[in-house]
Amino acid sequence: MPERQYSRPKPRTDLRWGVVNIFSSSNSTIVHVTDITGSETIARVSSGMMTDKDREGGSPFPALIAARRVAEAARERGINAVHIRVRAPGGIKSTNPGAGAQPAIRALARAGMRIGRIEDVTPIPHDTCRKKGGRRGRRV
Repeated sequence: MPERQYSRPKPRTDLRWGVVNIFSSSNSTIVHVTDITGSETIARVSSGMMTDKDREGGSPFPALIAARRVAEAARERGINAVHIRVRAPGGIKSTNPGAGAQPAIRALARAGMRIGRIEDVTPIPHDTCRKKGGRRGRRV
């Protein structure tokens, strides 16, 4: 029986990579696309820019529209593949991303962007700073 020849897949040279930073809190979602080095901003859109009601800033639908608009701007600049970095508020605040993070990633995929890596870059303290509010807490 002849021995099979396995070859490595060729790297795609037609891809131009960028980085999409998604900051998602309970109140807002910010989608920011840069070049691969992170030094040049290509587009930055927040979910608050997509709605006229302040209470809807953290909801999924405006985040989806913001990601769609960012993907459109990235396509115009020739970027067709992205690495995604998702960030929550972190620190002494929530370490879970808000409701807009997942719809934003889905919108980027639907817009025809090739997705490389998805990583969580939420700042997590090794020892925590003191929470605001004082010894007896926030008195309402």
